[in-house]
Amino acid sequence: MAKYLIEVPHGPDKIECLRAIQIFLSTGSHFLTNADWGCLDGEHKAWFFMDIGSKEEALRIVPPAYRKDTKNYPLNKFRLKEVEELLKHHEV
Repeated sequence: MAKYLIEVPHGPDKIECLRAIQIFLSTGSHFLTNADWGCLDGEHKAWFFMDIGSKEEALRIVPPAYRKDTKNYPLNKFRLKEVEELLKHHEV
């Protein structure tokens, strides 16, 4: 399984914000009810992390009304030794 960062935007109108938050909280999904929100700072998005098999599976967690604009990113960690080895192959 890969770790994904899911980013779900919504409109900047106050009612749109409150509706999005209400929808997320009422789903009962652990991921959605624990989302982090940027609305109070003018960043009208929700974010959450999840370990799941694919981007498509991650998208299915998002309420249907928000899927079209959702972005999900598979996340990676790197070790210094790995990066140094990769750099050896790409340095001129």
